[in-house]
Amino acid sequence: MASSDGLVRIVEVIEVAPYSNQFPTSAAEFTFPLTFFDTYWFKLSPVERLFFYPLPADSNPTLFNSVILPKLKKSLSLTLLHFLPLAGNLIWPSPDAAKAVIRCTPNNAVSLTVAESNGDFNRLSGNEIINAIELHPLVPQLKASHDAVAITAIQITLFPNKGFCIGLTTHHTVLDGKSVMMFIKSWAHICTNQENYPLQLPSDLAPFFDRSVIKDPFGLDVLFLNQWLALTASDPKTRSLKVSQNLGRVSPNLVRATFLLSRDIINKLIELVLSKWDKKKPIHLSTFVLAFAYTATCLVKARGGESERAVFMAFASDYRTRLDPPVPENYFGNCLGPHGQFVKAGDLMDENGVAFGAHMLSDEIKGLEKGGLLDGAKNKWSAILDTIVKESGSMQIITVAGSPRFHVYGLNFGWGKPRKVEIVSVDRTGAISLAESRDGSGGVEIGLALEKHEMEIVASLFKF
Repeated sequence: MASSDGLVRIVEVIEVAPYSNQFPTSAAEFTFPLTFFDTYWFKLSPVERLFFYPLPADSNPTLFNSVILPKLKKSLSLTLLHFLPLAGNLIWPSPDAAKAVIRCTPNNAVSLTVAESNGDFNRLSGNEIINAIELHPLVPQLKASHDAVAITAIQITLFPNKGFCIGLTTHHTVLDGKSVMMFIKSWAHICTNQENYPLQLPSDLAPFFDRSVIKDPFGLDVLFLNQWLALTASDPKTRSLKVSQNLGRVSPNLVRATFLLSRDIINKLIELVLSKWDKKKPIHLSTFVLAFAYTATCLVKARGGESERAVFMAFASDYRTRLDPPVPENYFGNCLGPHGQFVKAGDLMDENGVAFGAHMLSDEIKGLEKGGLLDGAKNKWSAILDTIVKESGSMQIITVAGSPRFHVYGLNFGWGKPRKVEIVSVDRTGAISLAESRDGSGGVEIGLALEKHEMEIVASLFKF
């Protein structure tokens, strides 16, 4: 829960349960198993998102408390009925169990904090450089003990006469970005249509929970979980479910900013990369590839150092439609496969750095088309996890959070689209956050959290 100190005052903390009339009553509780796609993220820092909404221009001072907040609360309860695991907890089912599970009981609920801020709404929801810690009071914290961890926490913060912010924190062990967006899009859909309850969700938002569609003949689920416990020096007697405090510490000198790659700039980057490319070799030049490659060159230049130093570039790919057989696109959970390559800093710093990065990423993505994605996963995925955890303090590791395909700027709860969407957890992970441009012009927003001197260099490189 955010502190009441400084610019944010806590108004109330309540528990929002799934709409009770239809909670399954045939059993006192039920559990969902974790797959290897879940345990691969077992101790990763929770994912923290903020959605800033301006108040309607013609609204009166009481609109938020009399209309907006009650509708958000009620629609959240209705939405959780469709997403019961989000109100549950991650637990060990027994002291000697090989895997943790998601436990749901009729008493489960999601913690909802309602707060009020006298901060500058326009500044905090803008693109300019700000201190990273300024957003932290808007972010809810997951309830956690050694024995149980909440999966979801939500905070709604009012900026009087300006706007409000919805903060959402989720446990990465339970759901990936696509599943998070499925939930929050459903919440927005129900909020705008709750007078028509009972309401069926559109097919693309109705979650598919059956974990049996994920096959694991090699026992990767337990292997990755034990790897995390070893990497984070978890006490084998308690096997604490708390995320390690040694992962993702935030520097007090960290600043945040958002940069825009317009469609015109993306087209120019395409021309640049193609001019350096063997025309006989196929290439995958998506907005993701170009944004990642260009931003990586900026980050490496900002860090400086020896040209021979190693840089690790990594991303996660959605495997739902790539598995054999594929799983439903509305599968709810994690279904991401990690990919990464070591490169030399000098290859990204020279004049052909963008083309080099794009070529490397293109090859990785085109490799997804060959099938056999899980062949060798035990060694390849474990090696990537080792690198990200063990080398994060000494090596420059560049990863990605979010996706332009999530269409976060289409999230309308009934009072307009977001003014700004942030992934605050990149403060801890150092990842690049990606989202589609708010104006719908085909560009991409790039969110970064860096030391101030590095951010100033990056800002100069984004002035086209």
